[in-house]
Amino acid sequence: MDIKKQLAEELNLNPVYVENVIRLIDEGNTIPFIARYRKEMHGTMDDTTLRTLSERLEYLRSLDERRETIKKSISEQGKMTEELENAINEAKTLAALEDLYLPFKPKRRTRATIAKEKGLEPLALKLYEQAPDCPAPEALAEEYIDPEKGITTVEEALQGASDIIAENISDDAAIRSMLRDYISSSAFIRSAAASDEDSVYSQYYDFSQKVNQIPGHRILAINRGEKEGFLKVTVDADRDRALQQVRRAVINPGSKAMEFIRSAADDAYDRLIFPSLERECRSTLTDTACEGAIKMFGQNLKPLLMQPPVKGKVTMGLDPGYKNGCKVAVIDGTGKVLDTAVVYPTFSASKKEEAISKLSAMIKKHNVEHLAIGNGTASRETEQMAAEMLGRLGGGQAYAIVNEAGASVYSASPLAAKEFPDYDVNLRSAVSIARRLQDPLAELVKIEPKAIGVGQYQHDMPQKKLEETLDGVVEDCVNAVGVDINTASVSLLERVSGLTKTTAANIVAMREENGIFTSRSSIKKVPKLGPKAFEQCAGFLRVPESKHLLDNTGVHPESYDAAQKLLELCGYSLNDVKTGNIKELRTRFEAEGPENTAKACGVGIPTLQDIITELLKPGRDPREELPPVLLRQDVLELKDLKPGMELSGTVRNVIDFGAFVDIGVHQDGLVHISQISNNYIRHPSEVLSVGDIVKVKVLDVDEKKGRIALTMKG
Repeated sequence: MDIKKQLAEELNLNPVYVENVIRLIDEGNTIPFIARYRKEMHGTMDDTTLRTLSERLEYLRSLDERRETIKKSISEQGKMTEELENAINEAKTLAALEDLYLPFKPKRRTRATIAKEKGLEPLALKLYEQAPDCPAPEALAEEYIDPEKGITTVEEALQGASDIIAENISDDAAIRSMLRDYISSSAFIRSAAASDEDSVYSQYYDFSQKVNQIPGHRILAINRGEKEGFLKVTVDADRDRALQQVRRAVINPGSKAMEFIRSAADDAYDRLIFPSLERECRSTLTDTACEGAIKMFGQNLKPLLMQPPVKGKVTMGLDPGYKNGCKVAVIDGTGKVLDTAVVYPTFSASKKEEAISKLSAMIKKHNVEHLAIGNGTASRETEQMAAEMLGRLGGGQAYAIVNEAGASVYSASPLAAKEFPDYDVNLRSAVSIARRLQDPLAELVKIEPKAIGVGQYQHDMPQKKLEETLDGVVEDCVNAVGVDINTASVSLLERVSGLTKTTAANIVAMREENGIFTSRSSIKKVPKLGPKAFEQCAGFLRVPESKHLLDNTGVHPESYDAAQKLLELCGYSLNDVKTGNIKELRTRFEAEGPENTAKACGVGIPTLQDIITELLKPGRDPREELPPVLLRQDVLELKDLKPGMELSGTVRNVIDFGAFVDIGVHQDGLVHISQISNNYIRHPSEVLSVGDIVKVKVLDVDEKKGRIALTMKG
């Protein structure tokens, strides 16, 4: 198989670019590095496309390895033919390969192998040939009666022959492929109640949908319902139509063995083929559903990580709670803890007043500007108290509801214990919540991505694949923003392209021992950080304290000469960059002629375009160009909502059937997929991302069930 050609065709990419990317990956380059600093070699593919290409490359290489293993096994058995070898070489999927290998695969002891041990294979082959001059099965079987082998009657001989024929039919790759296509296009997935007990799966107690139409979230829900014992699940295919296809493939009309072969074919389908294909069908549906859910998780995680930071503001973090009270932490603009407290606003009216008094004093003392309130237990009551308190303070402060998913995981982790050894676990959560508002990315990288809670059924996913995908998203986000080497934590640094836990820890250790880094080149002195690692990481690390201005930009050291040559050709200097006196740089670049300028600078046009972007805004944070966090000063209650009300909200989660939006009433409202756009959309992610600020209108409010239906139409 020509993997390069197949990847180019599958992904609709230039074969030359595909070959270049494969070579770059094999040379040990990371996806963020390839995406950012090797654009000329891959035609400016984005990181998502590059990761897809990398994953498919790994799959196809594994497929080739399996192909060679199968060919070797069949050859060693002396059963390889030119036709079979060609079929194996042409197989495009693992399922197709395994179908071809099935007749030659070492099997456990089956009814067919037992019959072969009794010497019945010649009888089976004669009957299966269905030659015109072949005697009736009963007459033929008489020759194989052998009490010493355990065959005492014609019926026993024919049963053994039938078992062999049934297994041969089951092992036929063409028949399996034909039935697989039939089941995938025509069968239904059905679920029924396993008991009379009511549950959250009641909508699936009498449910069916075509296999090729059922959405992934339903498959995952049905699977979980079955696992928890509430559902019985089957694949329902029209048996008569399936049997017709099998019979048509194996029966020779007019043969004296026709009825015998028909019976063996029916047995093959009922006992061997359909149970196997039913398992395979459900496995494929689950795999596809998991792929979609993992992709959705990644799509939701990226905008959450890339939420605009609220930097440089003294922030109060509130981790709500009932029994253990509301944990409070005040941090300065750099994330340093200034003060902590625990208040109990939900205990009684007097305790609420006490909490307001205590928090107000902390706000005044530390000049707090923003409050970050976790969205978990008791969030609604805490938000109401905060809104009341801010009203009494007379303005100047605002609050935001922060997704606290994973905060408890972090606060109980060894990392948090090392970072805050003197603080209680609960107080660490309050610090984390405050920091999530200041710099979501820097704080969220400390938490296992799947604990952040922006997906569905994450615990049902293949954990290795989920972790790989989400780690890739985190890596892409960290490298897209860039990392200040003199302030970043080990957790943040280890996500930088080319760095590991060890080299990240070594950077921090060296910083603490020798003081701040004053140039990118000084990074080369970090223990165990070799030339290849430096090449991969240098462009993503920022050194604000460096005398060389380019050390605090996304320009890679390998392109410093090109950047200075570009400035020279356009009539500027690095000092002009420092003073911001290069507003016409892009215009002058175009006037000079991009191709001529690129040739003179010794780099490609895409690289020069990136250099220009960096020079125009040195040290820029791409997140600051996104819509700011929605800050509030008052609070609504569920009973305040009326159909027709228009509100602003923040998208908290995007799922297959819609999106949940925080409109400031603690309970998120659902915008069903049918209410997202006036135009048809296949999936909510086409229009919405986590963190988006959107305008919505209330459609319906069910106070009893705590449900809010919203629309974005109009």
